[in-house]
Amino acid sequence: MSSETREALAAALAAATAEVSRYLDGRTTPRSPASPSALAAQTAAVDLSAPLGTLDKALEEVRELYLDHAVGYHHPRYLAHLNCPITIPAVAAEALATSVNTAVETWDQGTSACLIEQKLIDWVTDLIGFDDSGRPDGVFTTGGTASNLQGLFTAREDRLSRPAPGSDDAGDRCARLPGLRIVTGEHAHLSVVKAARLLGLAPDAVVTLPGDGDQMDPATLDRMLSTLADAGHEVAAVVALAGTTDHGAIDPLRAVGEVCRRHDVWMHVDAAYGGGLLVSPTRRDLLDGIDLADSVTVDFHKTFFLPVAASALLLRAGSGFRHSTVSADYLNPADGDDHAVDKSLQTTRRFDALKLWMTLRVMGAAGIGRLLDSAIDVAARIGRTVEADAELELVRVPALSTVLFRPRPAGADGRPVSDAESDALVRPIRDALFAEGRSLVAATVVDGRPCLKLTVLDPRLADEDVAAVLADVRSAARYLAAGMREATTAGVLT
Repeated sequence: MSSETREALAAALAAATAEVSRYLDGRTTPRSPASPSALAAQTAAVDLSAPLGTLDKALEEVRELYLDHAVGYHHPRYLAHLNCPITIPAVAAEALATSVNTAVETWDQGTSACLIEQKLIDWVTDLIGFDDSGRPDGVFTTGGTASNLQGLFTAREDRLSRPAPGSDDAGDRCARLPGLRIVTGEHAHLSVVKAARLLGLAPDAVVTLPGDGDQMDPATLDRMLSTLADAGHEVAAVVALAGTTDHGAIDPLRAVGEVCRRHDVWMHVDAAYGGGLLVSPTRRDLLDGIDLADSVTVDFHKTFFLPVAASALLLRAGSGFRHSTVSADYLNPADGDDHAVDKSLQTTRRFDALKLWMTLRVMGAAGIGRLLDSAIDVAARIGRTVEADAELELVRVPALSTVLFRPRPAGADGRPVSDAESDALVRPIRDALFAEGRSLVAATVVDGRPCLKLTVLDPRLADEDVAAVLADVRSAARYLAAGMREATTAGVLT
């Protein structure tokens, strides 16, 4: 890189930093109120065959197309999805990793970056509690969906490498594939079904168990595994959940793990959401039994407060990564050294591990964990506030950092809306708030009924911001409920 290029790089980084500062300083709401059609027209008008010629012009265009309308996850009134505010050391790491552009796949490309990544993998497997005798290992991925896919792929290959039921050998794997099953709870992430499809399993391969509340019931699991075996099916994996997306519920991991061991079945723990509890100073016990897992998914870009993307798949026995290894003479010859690419479904991978390294070295594990503890405490306070509000109905006591509730505005006669009316209000409230842009909340379905959801990952979320969001919800609910009743009276709705 020439001195002129280095100067240009420094100037580009400075200009980009200035744009970020402008974005942060100028954002008074979580999103702009611009309509989808207006944004689509603005983007469609760009002629990609006509370059702008300078970085300044490109930044100005990006400001108008993107930054002015980008959803601000850092904003205190953004409470919609599992998007976290991010640590400053991780942002610095992003600048370093992107500028150097290291590919972490082989030693001759990654060198010390490979060592840093492996050091972090070893650290996380130790946090989980994996026994060193199994030589645990892991790999960074792009997110929980990718980690779950590779974990279930590894489980499938492990099952098919064993003797078929009633046989002394593995037999015909193609003949066995339709009989493989994945057992999980009713609140499993959509990536479990997606993985089953990608792995070529049968359409009914994912067996969903009714829960004990929001958790998997170990006794029900025990009976189902016996039933499946009696029917001639093989269970590739049981997927236990450590933080369901909506409820934040954590399965009884130790009891589930003991059932899996009795049946000799692979246990995968999806801790994409709850993985940050591994470093919690006060709530690590919520993950009791995670050490019994054969594989674990952790998303660092959720409850470790890192920028997207940073996730990892961790295996109790690192030898399981052999199922992901394909050698090429030009890259990772079979008679050569071990390489990171031997463990990955990707070939080229960014040095995303640096974000975790920098954050850990500045803040420490307990510092990261305290951020999550604070966010959970905030969610608990919001839950109590909602429960005490006559116009809102708390659906669940928060388990981690999500708050589920329904609108209950009163009509002119003073009575709250009916269940059916409340259900009908949920999506319109969510859509109205999103269109306005002042407060962003999510909507989901719990126990067959729609409800609103606040996802709290800002450890410094102030009570006045929570009050403002809830006030916007109440205001929208009253307005929409009044319109609904007027329409019903006019015979528009039945």
